[in-house]
Amino acid sequence: MTVRITHEATVERVAQLLASARTKGELGQILAEEITRYTLHDLQVVGGRLHAELVRLPRSYRDKVGPYMTDQILGGYHRFITSYRSGLFTTMKEPLADRENFIRFCAMIPEGCSRRDDTLQRLPVTFTTRHRLFYYLIAAYTMFILEEPGHPVGTPFPGGFNVENRNGTFYCLIRDHEKEVPYSICNFCPALQSDDDHQGQS
Repeated sequence: MTVRITHEATVERVAQLLASARTKGELGQILAEEITRYTLHDLQVVGGRLHAELVRLPRSYRDKVGPYMTDQILGGYHRFITSYRSGLFTTMKEPLADRENFIRFCAMIPEGCSRRDDTLQRLPVTFTTRHRLFYYLIAAYTMFILEEPGHPVGTPFPGGFNVENRNGTFYCLIRDHEKEVPYSICNFCPALQSDDDHQGQS
């Protein structure tokens, strides 16, 4: 119980700290302070949970979506670390494109991190609220610094649809279909809602 309370307090602190950022550079520096706290073991836990989520999917869909989910989380981590180590964030003065949306995103993080009790599930790793926070930290980098969709371009969804890049503008068919799930990153994604008439035409 004490550990859980500590993790929840960490999430609350980080969410408030993130919300204080006004520029991409400020956000990048705050994210760097938090993301670099994750150890190799933490990354292995995140990867283990990702694998556990994937194996629950039908194999035909898992084979298609697996590389994109891995790129979203672990690939996003490596891209972030590369940007941080290059000193990129110290040069970024641009204001966050939609700070109101960003503030809503930050306010959602504590709920998103505590929405499930994984101790009741049979998982190969112990997945805490702090590990779930990692997911949102990477999403913050992707959506609010890179201004790219939370799910990588090309990510397939059931029904044959995917995230698209049409001449620099991103579209996603499920963008507006996650509103009943308040902790979904789709609600804060810079991608625009698409319709199935345009799928596959990019």
